[in-house]
Amino acid sequence: QVRLVASGGGLVQAGGSLRLSCAAPGGTISNTAIGWYRQAPGKTMELVAAINRGGITNYTDSVKGRFIISRDNAKNTVYLQMGSLKPEDTAVYYCAASNVGLRTAPAGYEYWGQGTQVTVSS
Repeated sequence: QVRLVASGGGLVQAGGSLRLSCAAPGGTISNTAIGWYRQAPGKTMELVAAINRGGITNYTDSVKGRFIISRDNAKNTVYLQMGSLKPEDTAVYYCAASNVGLRTAPAGYEYWGQGTQVTVSS
């Protein structure tokens, strides 16, 4: 069982930056793939970025060049550095862990953290 805690959301103006963190207090995520998902009101859950245990990453097209996912296994934490934020990035962001590698579908992730709200004002 892996408990994930997502943090770092907030209100930011368009063009600004935020860094989200996904921590696993009392556990380890060094051997798992971590995905960051987001869900905006009235929209389906969308995979934003993911990183496997070896550091291989993938991103949805809309955030390429603006967001960077990284992991610090010593701190048992995965980060999502978000830059050049746009109002359309507004959503609740979730981190999730997969024991079987990079996945796109939410069903591929066994463990989920609570969401953290990101609001980008225009």
